Amino acid sequence: MSEARLVNLEDRGVLAVSGEDRVAFLQGLVSNDVERVTPDQAVYAAFLTPQGKFLFDFIVVDDGERLLLDCEAARLADFAKRLRIYKLRSKVELTDVSESFQVFAVHGDGALAALGWASGAAAGASVPCLGGLAIADPRLAALGARLILPVNANLSSLSLALGTLDDYDRRRIQLGIPDGSRDMEVDKTVLLEAGFDELNGVDWKKGCYMGQELTARTKYRGLVKRRLMPITTDGPLPPPGTRITLDGRDAGEIRSTQGDMAMAMVRLNMLEQTAGGAAVLTAGEMTVTPKKPDWATF
Repeated sequence: MSEARLVNLEDRGVLAVSGEDRVAFLQGLVSNDVERVTPDQAVYAAFLTPQGKFLFDFIVVDDGERLLLDCEAARLADFAKRLRIYKLRSKVELTDVSESFQVFAVHGDGALAALGWASGAAAGASVPCLGGLAIADPRLAALGARLILPVNANLSSLSLALGTLDDYDRRRIQLGIPDGSRDMEVDKTVLLEAGFDELNGVDWKKGCYMGQELTARTKYRGLVKRRLMPITTDGPLPPPGTRITLDGRDAGEIRSTQGDMAMAMVRLNMLEQTAGGAAVLTAGEMTVTPKKPDWATF
């Protein structure tokens, strides 16, 4: 891995949730425990359909006055609109503050140490940084850190080399971390198919939330039949949406891509048949090689 680098995540936006009911409002809607969020601790969470299918994922941080949701910029307006449906009499305000904040990632060797965590940091640990916050990625600290900073922050004071979004995306795929709707089909993906349990995105002890019943049933009945995971191919990588097959049978689909790597949703029964080279997965004319992430437990 290369030295720590700072990457501007231009595809991310920031939605502020303010008002005295902000925690209780989100607590009843999202997959993680919002009561755990403090200026020292962030969480990763998802907002689901009532049937338990993926709609939005995001990182929740607390700047001391409000909750800030780091989410997909292109889908932020839709996210806010759907949240407002459940506002009712709750004393909350939802505001797009993307013009006031920028979202960055820091990844590579010494990423967390470069931000002051001399001995590393637990996923989700949060510290003040340039008028904003630095967060050890709440999904997996090995991915590095997330920064939510005012647009006028003096980035040069961080003394970090600038990196590219492509390099960061490649590192994300190597680690098997999903990237929102690029990897999780809206209104179709079940959270545990995308590793939300292992990636700290679900709290199993909090009360009810939107889609909680299906999420719990999927876990306790062992109903996960496919998983997102990194893949490589033995030639040019097919585009997102390309079907993966095994002897002509549907085995999955390629999702986000970067260089010679991709995330793919793979059927576990098909994956089992490839053990020991007994069979191979293909996408178009290319042989597909999946790699189970080190953190995954399936």
